Amino acid sequence: MILSLSSWRRNWLAFAAGLGVALATQKESPDVDWAALEPPPVAPLAHEWRLIEGRHWQIAPAGEVEDVDVTDAREGTRGTCPPGMVEVRGLMVGGAKGRLEAIDDLQRTACLDWIDQTFPDRCARFDRPQWLSLSAPLPREPMHFCIDRFEYPNRRGAYPWIMVDFLEARDICARQNARLCTEAEWTFACEGEEAMPYPYGYERAEDACVVDRPWREVDENALSSRDSLHALREIDRLWQGEASGARSRCRSPFGVYDMTGNVDEWTTSVEPGERPSILKGGYWGPIRARCRPSTRVHGEDFAFYQQGLRCCADVPEAPEALQAQAR
Repeated sequence: MILSLSSWRRNWLAFAAGLGVALATQKESPDVDWAALEPPPVAPLAHEWRLIEGRHWQIAPAGEVEDVDVTDAREGTRGTCPPGMVEVRGLMVGGAKGRLEAIDDLQRTACLDWIDQTFPDRCARFDRPQWLSLSAPLPREPMHFCIDRFEYPNRRGAYPWIMVDFLEARDICARQNARLCTEAEWTFACEGEEAMPYPYGYERAEDACVVDRPWREVDENALSSRDSLHALREIDRLWQGEASGARSRCRSPFGVYDMTGNVDEWTTSVEPGERPSILKGGYWGPIRARCRPSTRVHGEDFAFYQQGLRCCADVPEAPEALQAQAR
């Protein structure tokens, strides 16, 4: 459904919110012609929003949403994966188990130029030769899987779905015959076999991905009912993201886009005993926006204005292997 309120209705809804106050003072002001009052002006929404499944939000596309087959043919990174997905294969530095952020801690020692070392720390430039030397003794683990090329709904030119919690994200992927990525899969798809700090290399470029936009204070009460007009207006005020694939440089070594910045993405934890709901990639604000860091503090039912998702899947068996099994 596309929510497109007319100017009159927007004004009237805002006016109605304060009507109780007006009625309470009516007896004190009997000379006021209350019936003749016009609703006060309300600022229009900056974007045209869609309410999806009664709880998620998405901006209606401003231009063309590219067909998946067209994107796959141009990018050439699909491999044997389903349409719209990228085949990721290689050796992951440090492996896919244990505390993945330990690699980030080690990598931080190779920073040559700090923007800010306080949380969220940001490094402008890493020393590649030093990092390759530091990481050389670390174990490597084979990785092979499929991952969405873009943030869900995984189409170039479409805007990401937001206000999605972990359980909802998991169900959305399941409906696509896919699953949420593990945090290790997501990380490897972002950093590649060198475990680069950024999906595009070793120097932080604020124009490569959608990052470093000013933080805006959030009215969490307004977001408490996701399908409300209050939530919509607050989300519209906070939004600073872009359509998927808008930044051609925000591309990982495997050909996966927007892995840092734009919106946070749900993944599943690889650490035993902790909550499964892990956010990766950061969003458009002034954040770390590296491949390794994660946010591990939110529960499975937490939904917020900058949270989306991306799906993964196992690599389909080759046709010849399926034929051999059938014999």
